[in-house]
Amino acid sequence: MKKYFSFLVIVLMIAGFSSNFSKVGSELKENSRKGSQVEMIKDSKAGSQVELIKDPQAGSQVAAKEAQTLWMPSIFSDNMVVQRESEIPLWGKGVPGKNVKIETSWGEKSGTVVNLDGKWESKIKTPKAGGPFTISVVMGNETIKYKNVLSGEVWVCSGQSNMEMPLSGWPPKDLIEGGPEAIATSAANTLRLFQVTRLYSTRKEDDCKGTWQEANPETTPSFSATAYFFGKKLYDELKVPIGLIHTSWGGTEIESWISADALSKMDKYKGFQKKLDESNEDYSKMIEWLKTRKTIDISGKPEQDKFTNLDFGDSECMYPNYDDSDWLKINLPAGWENSKIGNFDGVIWFRKKIEIPKEWIGKELVLELGPIDDMDVTYVNGQKVGAYETGGFWQTPRVYTIPKELVKSNSMTIATKVIDNQGGGGISGQKEMLKIYSKDGGEVVSIAGEWNYLPVAEYLGGKFFVFDAKTRDYLNRPNLGVSLSQHSPTVLYNAMIAPLVPYKIKGAIWYQGESNVGNFAEYPQLMSIMINNWRKEFQGGEFPFYYTQIAPYRYGEGTNSQYLREAQLKSLSISKTGMAVTMDIGNVENIHPGNKKAVGDRLAAWALNKDYKLNVPYSGPLYKEMKIEGNKAILSFGFGEGLEIRPIKGKNNFQIAGEDKVFYDADVKVEGNGLIVSSKNVKYPLAVRYCWGDILEGTLFNRDRLPATSFRTDNW
Repeated sequence: MKKYFSFLVIVLMIAGFSSNFSKVGSELKENSRKGSQVEMIKDSKAGSQVELIKDPQAGSQVAAKEAQTLWMPSIFSDNMVVQRESEIPLWGKGVPGKNVKIETSWGEKSGTVVNLDGKWESKIKTPKAGGPFTISVVMGNETIKYKNVLSGEVWVCSGQSNMEMPLSGWPPKDLIEGGPEAIATSAANTLRLFQVTRLYSTRKEDDCKGTWQEANPETTPSFSATAYFFGKKLYDELKVPIGLIHTSWGGTEIESWISADALSKMDKYKGFQKKLDESNEDYSKMIEWLKTRKTIDISGKPEQDKFTNLDFGDSECMYPNYDDSDWLKINLPAGWENSKIGNFDGVIWFRKKIEIPKEWIGKELVLELGPIDDMDVTYVNGQKVGAYETGGFWQTPRVYTIPKELVKSNSMTIATKVIDNQGGGGISGQKEMLKIYSKDGGEVVSIAGEWNYLPVAEYLGGKFFVFDAKTRDYLNRPNLGVSLSQHSPTVLYNAMIAPLVPYKIKGAIWYQGESNVGNFAEYPQLMSIMINNWRKEFQGGEFPFYYTQIAPYRYGEGTNSQYLREAQLKSLSISKTGMAVTMDIGNVENIHPGNKKAVGDRLAAWALNKDYKLNVPYSGPLYKEMKIEGNKAILSFGFGEGLEIRPIKGKNNFQIAGEDKVFYDADVKVEGNGLIVSSKNVKYPLAVRYCWGDILEGTLFNRDRLPATSFRTDNW
C-alpha cells in the first residue's frame, strides 16, 4: 500500500533522527525587506498590504534584519476568521523595546512592548459573528493591515491521508462522492480556508507556509474534503462565518503530531529531544547545502498541474548514449525507502540497458513497469513512450507501447524519471510486472534486477531543490548518517502545529489511525497525550476534539485493524471528545473511501450538539454491558433507541463464543434498546464480538441511522 498507510510503524527510529530542519519554508525565502525606501508590497504569506518604512534611528541595515522589522506569522492574513466573542492572541516579532499597537475596525484596541528577544504578544476582544473587519498592527512607522477579516468559528482539521484527501480527490481511483457538485457550488465568502504546506522539522518553527482564502471553485478542489464538508455543515446550521485550518500529511503516525516534551511522558521517548539536538550540526550542513541549489516552487500551482512540465536540467538522462556508469545501483522493483536512498521525496532517474531478441527488430513492443509511486515519464532509446504526471496513479501499473520505429537494433535503453511527492517512492510492484514483449506474442524479457539511478531534485516544503545531473550533484549531498522524515516523532508538530499556536480556535477534528494499526496498544495513551498537548499549547482550555474512526479495509493478513478501532473507541474516555463511526461508509478495497460528506457531517453533528447546543443526533449505538441468561447473551447500548440490524449478504457480522473461545456466527434479535445474541453451537456463552475483523462492515444502527462501532465484550 501507498505511503498513506504505513503498516510498519516507523516510530522506533528514535536512535536515528537528525535535527533542525530549520525553516525550509521560511528561511530559504529571499528577504524582500531591502534598502531604505518606503515600499508597499504584497505580502507573499498573507495577501495583505504591508507598509515597510525604514526606522531612521536604527541605522541603514534595519530593513535587512528580520528582528528589526515588524513581522507576524502566516496564520494572520487577509480573509482570516477570528474566534467570535472571545479574547484572541496576536503575536510576532519586532524591535526590542518598541511599542506595538493594535487597532480594529470593530473598535477594540490593545498594545504591548516588544521583548528583549524580539518577540511580542497581545490580546484583543472579538465581536459577535460578522464582518468584514480590519485589524491594523503598528510598530513605529511600520503597519501591517489585515482586511476582509470575519468573526466566527475556527476549527483545526488534522490527520493523515483521509483528512488530507482533497475535494477533487486523487484520480483515477480515489474520488470524492459528489465532489464535482460540491466544488461547483462551493462559493461562500463566509467559509474561509487555511492550508498548511507540508513540512517537517526537528525544532518548533515560528511560521508555516499558507494563507487564508475564501471558499470558491478555485480554492476548494485542493482543500480537505472532510474538513470542507465539516465546515459547510456548521455554516448551514449556524449561519456564522467558519474558518478551517487544515494541517495534515498522508501516511503519518500520530507520534509525528505530538511535541517532544509531551511525547517524553512515554518511557520509550524519554531523552528523545536530546537525540534530535545532538544531530543539529549535520542537518544544518545539509540545509545550508540545499540553500545553494536552484529551487522550483510549486506550492502555489493547481493540484493537477503541480508536477507537469518541470525542468530540472536533466534532459540528457533520457538519451541512450548517455554515460551512467558512475550512477548508483538498485535492484528493481523496490520501494526506495527500503534501499540506500532511504526517506527521500523528489525526482530520481532510473536507467537500464537491455538486449532484446533480434526477431523483435522493427516490431511494435510493449513495456510494463508495474505501479510507480507517484509519477513518471518513461523513455525508450531517447523517445518518450508514456507518462503519468499527475497525482493519484501510484497504484496504476504502467503499460507503454514502444513504436516499431524505435526498435532499430537488439540493444535498447529504458530511462524512467520518477517523481515522488510524499512518503515512499519508486518502481515497486512485483518482479513479474517488469517486462517487455512483442505485441505479436512469444518470448517475454524480464527487466527486473539491477538498474542505475541518480536523484536530480529533492522535494521539501512545496519546493524542489535541484541537483545538477551533469556533475552528479546528489553525490555531494551531505551525509546525515541518520534518518529523518515526516514519520519521525514530533517533526510534524514542530512544523505544522507549533506555527499555529496559540491562534484562538473553537476546537479540532482529527482523521488518522491507519498508520498506527501496528501499535494499537499504545494508541489510547498517544491520543490522550496529543489532545492534552494541543489543548495546552493552543491555550484554549479543554476545547472539543472530535475524531473519525478508521473504516473497514483489507489491510492484509495479520493486520487486525479492529484493535485500532477499539483503541479509538477507548479514547472516548478523554474529556470533551467524540468519534464519528464509518463502519457503513468505508470501501474494503480502498483505504480512501469516497463518502467524505458523511464523515464531515458526522463530525459536525458532535460539534452542533455538544458545543452549539442544537438538537442534532450525533452518535450511533455504543455497547454498555452484557448479561447472560441461559444460552443467550443480552447486550445493552447507549444511544440504542430504535436498534436495527441490516444484514450484508445475509450476515449480521455478530459472533458468539463459550469457554472454548471458539467464535461462531450468531443469531441476533432486537429487543428494546438491546440485543439478544445466541448460537446453537454455544450452550454457555461468555463473549460476543461485532464486526471484529479488517473488512467486516457495519450492520447495527439506531433510529437516527447512525452505525455502531465494532466492539467485543471479552479481552481475550
